[in-house]
Amino acid sequence: MKQILAHLFEFKTFTKSEAYEILTNIASGKYNNSQIAAFMTAYGMRSIRVEELEGFRDAMYDLCHKLDFPGYKLIDLCGTGGDGKNTFNISTLASFIVAGAGYHVAKHGNYGVSSGCGSSNVMEYLGYQFTNDKGTISRQLENANICFLHAPLFHPAMKTVAPIRRELGIKTFFNMLGPLVNPANPPYQSVGVFSLELARLYGYLYQQSTKQYSILHALDGYDEISLTGDFKVISSTGEQYHTLAHLGLERVEPADISGGNTVEEAAAIFTDVLNGQGTLPQNNVVLANAAIAIQTIHPEKSFGDCFYEAEASLLGKKALESFRRLVQ
Repeated sequence: MKQILAHLFEFKTFTKSEAYEILTNIASGKYNNSQIAAFMTAYGMRSIRVEELEGFRDAMYDLCHKLDFPGYKLIDLCGTGGDGKNTFNISTLASFIVAGAGYHVAKHGNYGVSSGCGSSNVMEYLGYQFTNDKGTISRQLENANICFLHAPLFHPAMKTVAPIRRELGIKTFFNMLGPLVNPANPPYQSVGVFSLELARLYGYLYQQSTKQYSILHALDGYDEISLTGDFKVISSTGEQYHTLAHLGLERVEPADISGGNTVEEAAAIFTDVLNGQGTLPQNNVVLANAAIAIQTIHPEKSFGDCFYEAEASLLGKKALESFRRLVQ
């Protein structure tokens, strides 16, 4: 690791195969916690190259406990986190709305690191028991149209670095990897990223795959459609700039989509929205993200049609029913 750190400190980069080997060694416990912390910190001070991201991704995925669900056209709604905005659990709520609309969702999630409450925090608080048992997960998909894949149960590398990430409390390159390494390898992906630079790196990687994808980035720094301003979507058809006026949606204030300061507060917002008691800004933000996910599956549909489809799932309590079936 000393040579690796010296390489980074000299502003040099790694090849895809070198990055693959480094992450494999991290997962196997070859390096100590101080060395891993220094490595992650160095990456927080420089941009990651596409070859490095690709190597890290391939190693994470090759090492993971994989799942295969033939016959299911799965989608994952997942953000990188790390935007420092502390929003409520928008992509997780949008996942249940998409499931309630009749699509099958493999939601990849983890505990919050740089935010107060990640998707795993709120799901655990609300009674969901994490599992990596394929039979259980298959039944969840059948009964609720959704399964929840808690990353540490599937990724040895995440188990190794989880305590270090918690102690650092800042985003690291592992934030960039989460959406890329869903163990179910869904053919559809709606993913939010914290920077436009990363969005374009993701776009390059997804272009090499067979996935249908939407990469979301709000221009004021959110890793999702926040409705606090305009946003970009990168997909197989190119890069599109969306204004709120064009979509017919009102701008919201950052305070309107705050996730609170505790898991309890985040969970209260989560259940309010699912029960139809969310505020208009909260509902619209979740519905906009769900609409883009539905449009990822059906690009022939307009955003408006997808938004109404999502709205019917939320207001008709179909999303709530999906959540109840999953937790039960």
